[in-house]
Amino acid sequence: MANVEVSLKETMTSIDGTMGAALVDYTSGMALGTLGGGNDLDLAVAAAGNTDVIRAKVRTMEMLGLNDEIEDVLITLGGQYHLIRLLKGRGNNGLFLYVVLDKTKSNLAMARHQLKRIEAALEL
Repeated sequence: MANVEVSLKETMTSIDGTMGAALVDYTSGMALGTLGGGNDLDLAVAAAGNTDVIRAKVRTMEMLGLNDEIEDVLITLGGQYHLIRLLKGRGNNGLFLYVVLDKTKSNLAMARHQLKRIEAALEL
């Protein structure tokens, strides 16, 4: 089992094209850990903003009466993928892994696969 720091390092090194990664509590909007980012990518601001995305989707699913779970949310920009993976099990409700990928250097299918593997090993 891996802790937050190890999981974020694994995300940065095992997923090609990763520009930044964060573990976020979407009940508070706070990033519990970040790695990468920089001047053009403020992960704390992105974490708070993506919290609103998740909250809106959860509310919409409730209003529609959908009895299902969100696996991940993908936001595609001109040069980036923003991948949000909600954590499941072991008391991880309310958390998501957030990864920003360079579109030219990443493989979205492999990124999703790797993120699922990293999620399974994460111990909080």
